Amino acid sequence: MRFQELAEKRYSCRSFSQRKVEKELVDQIIKAGITAPTAVNTQPVKIFRLNSEKAKENIRQVCNYTFGANTFLVVGYKEAEGWVRSFDQRNFADIDAGIIATHMMLEIEDLGLSTTWVGYFDAPRLQSLYPEMKEYHLIALFPIGYAAEDAAPSDRHFKRKTPEEIVKIL
Repeated sequence: MRFQELAEKRYSCRSFSQRKVEKELVDQIIKAGITAPTAVNTQPVKIFRLNSEKAKENIRQVCNYTFGANTFLVVGYKEAEGWVRSFDQRNFADIDAGIIATHMMLEIEDLGLSTTWVGYFDAPRLQSLYPEMKEYHLIALFPIGYAAEDAAPSDRHFKRKTPEEIVKIL
């Protein structure tokens, strides 16, 4: 599949079937994140795979937007590990985490799975449930699964600004 086709096909899936996601596919999603480019290749990110039944219950305690998924990944970053641009002291750890998360999201689609990038979750509560997450800024929760038969993109998916609205030629 060409990249543009993949980008246009992908949408925020809000309804998953009960079919389990194979471990091998989750491993490929994680590999896509690990191979994503980061500033100076610092990779200031941690990918948390929530695998146990207790972990899945905990996710449902911190987020109402799980959409029936049974596989979850959380992406976080450590600011202290990010590359800092010397001109203005801009830390790129958050951008790196966004790049990694985007690669994972696109790999999910390419593998025939679906997801949505959930940002609306109680990160402090999740960190209290998992002390391993405390040092990380949590930016993305991915419920992952096979789309339900009736899953479809929301109307917002098709709303796009025009190139004239986005691009400024200087």
